[in-house]
Amino acid sequence: MQQSNSYIITFAIAMTVIVGGLLAGANQILKPAQQKALKLDKQKAILGTVITLKEGDNVNDLFTKNIKSEVVDYQGNVVEGVKASSVVTRKQYKQKDKTKKLFPVYKYEQNGKVDAYILPIYGNGLWNEIWGYIALQGDLKTVKGVVFDHAGETPGLGARITEGAIQKRYQNKLIFDQDGKLVSVTMVKGEGNPESALGKYKVDGMSGATLTANGVNAMLYNYLDLYLPYIKKQQNK
Repeated sequence: MQQSNSYIITFAIAMTVIVGGLLAGANQILKPAQQKALKLDKQKAILGTVITLKEGDNVNDLFTKNIKSEVVDYQGNVVEGVKASSVVTRKQYKQKDKTKKLFPVYKYEQNGKVDAYILPIYGNGLWNEIWGYIALQGDLKTVKGVVFDHAGETPGLGARITEGAIQKRYQNKLIFDQDGKLVSVTMVKGEGNPESALGKYKVDGMSGATLTANGVNAMLYNYLDLYLPYIKKQQNK
């Protein structure tokens, strides 16, 4: 039976309203679970720079017990009244005015003392954005650990920045040279370089992923430079 045009239009509008309502409802129902998952992933990444998480660990409890946080401005001053959890690093990365940027600092504490300072980092890889965290030991000179992630680096090549074996290469490297100048840690070109050829400020590269490595190098240096006023303030205490 052939339907009139008005019937077809009314049916289409009704279906649009019904399906749209169902999708909006599902979004509202799933939103708390999504936010909880994002929070857990962030906590895992921050803790992952300083400890090895095991299956069954209560990440939220570990984070709450061991991590303190604060937010600082571009001069390294603590910004009162702003929670680190409310600062979106990606948004701050895109803020062009340096004086308006906010920088979260996470402190891993043991027995009431700061064992490591964990700093969010953000940048660009070969194909898309990359991000992560770098943990500095209490001296704020020595790398305790790093965690990297990415949006679209090449599987098996640049995407290897998420692998523990790659990230472990940064442990115990130094970010200041013997004169106290910030040099960061650089991933070199080529893979299989002996540790004796890398020294204190370089890590072995990833075969076929030089451009991603360049992005990681730039991300680390740029963010350590942005955090430099805060680092110096803490070192001079």
